Amino acid sequence: MNEKLNDTLMAWVSFFNDPLWDFLVVFLLAVGIFYTVATKAVQIRMFFHSIKVMRGSRTKGEEKDSHGLTPFQAFVTGLASRVGVGNIAGVAIAIAIGGPGAVFWMWFTALLGMSSAFIESSLAQLFKVRDSNSKQFRGGPAYYITQGLRSKTFGVIFALALIFTYGFVFNSVQINAIANASSHAWGWDKANLIAHLGGVDLEISWVGLALVVLVALAIFGGIKRIAKFAEMFVPLKAGLYLAVALYIAISNYELLPGIFKLIFTEAFQFNAAAGGFFGAMISMAMMQGIKRGLFSNEAGMGSAPNAAAASDVKHPVNQGLVQMLGVFVDTFIVCTSTAIIILVSGVYHDAGFVGVELTQRALETQVGHWGADFLAVLLFLFCYSAVLGNYAYAESNVQFINNNPKVMFIFRIFVLVMVYFGAIGSVPLVWSMADLFMGIMATINLIAILLLTPMARTLLKDYTSQLKRGIKEPEFKIDNYPELKKKVDSDIW
Repeated sequence: MNEKLNDTLMAWVSFFNDPLWDFLVVFLLAVGIFYTVATKAVQIRMFFHSIKVMRGSRTKGEEKDSHGLTPFQAFVTGLASRVGVGNIAGVAIAIAIGGPGAVFWMWFTALLGMSSAFIESSLAQLFKVRDSNSKQFRGGPAYYITQGLRSKTFGVIFALALIFTYGFVFNSVQINAIANASSHAWGWDKANLIAHLGGVDLEISWVGLALVVLVALAIFGGIKRIAKFAEMFVPLKAGLYLAVALYIAISNYELLPGIFKLIFTEAFQFNAAAGGFFGAMISMAMMQGIKRGLFSNEAGMGSAPNAAAASDVKHPVNQGLVQMLGVFVDTFIVCTSTAIIILVSGVYHDAGFVGVELTQRALETQVGHWGADFLAVLLFLFCYSAVLGNYAYAESNVQFINNNPKVMFIFRIFVLVMVYFGAIGSVPLVWSMADLFMGIMATINLIAILLLTPMARTLLKDYTSQLKRGIKEPEFKIDNYPELKKKVDSDIW
């Protein structure tokens, strides 16, 4: 990309990004603390129950709707979007800029965010609707804002924010990581000079064009195909990556106590990350840990509820518990694995390595040169499925605004344009754009779920009361809650 254009875009993005995140870091933590208290720490007291719910949801019973996803499919569709570049490049960026202490703040954000994820996904289930054509379930923040808050305008604003964030910008980040990983591993140029006309270099990215074709082949299949792809590959790719991380951890077991001590001690070393009232209170480790943690686990951002709503369950809380578990897996297992790989290698001290290239370099020091090749291939699987998960979220919100086939076709073309942009854009630019748009999206969603808190608490109270009465599989009957029934626009419950 032209350097002058890159610098101009960076200046504009930073102008809006800095004040937004000065506020959002504090807001995210405050909301997480509020929901931890309001739900009596649902992420802790019902953690093992959430595992039981997820394990029992891999297949549909005869009574299940053939048009809905199983809770497990909805779980892995959400995980397909979560587990990707954020776990590999995002953790590396957090450590490179914020130091090892950033990992602590990723954990802290995830622990609190599990409660926010529970709330938003439960609400998505409550307010889901049936697609008029496919009869599949659709839902998410745009739907619970429109129905629960009776504000179509507010719902459309969120839908637009999600479309730009997931359909366009986040996909650019995923593709950018693939392009950089292949460049580091195999020397593939991100852009190749094809002509020099009138003093202007004309360049094309063959890697970018190949990725455009691969994405185009997938995004015309619909969410059911995406779910099947995710269900097949998410466990495989995550298992391979975790196996290598476990090998490195065992090989360096004597270093692990020192690494965890470093994470905790550096988490509270203060160096202001920004100006202003809030910015002066936030360290660089805290800022990077929370930013990259949110990008990776998406808790409270309003993205995972789009997959959660597609599930067919007996009670909305079921999917809230399953999606809450996804935040735990993403951050405490996958992100921690990347942090261990980087920190035991010590290469995060080296200048010039950032993002996925830092993780590749760390792997090379532990397992040899094949580590860079392995991560490049694995990252393709991570990021490709994440692109499909992102697309599924955005598609649902395009349908919410206008379910016209022509509109959908134009949207898909713009998705492919941003895929190519990601292949040629610089790392700082695409990540800064991601921070800006996910910040806008998270702010809208957090305000919405705070306003809908009484409804979410009603769902949780109904679920836990049935469990206490010995009902193993609680079932939600909205007729028991007339005031709630007035808000829900479907007869699903």
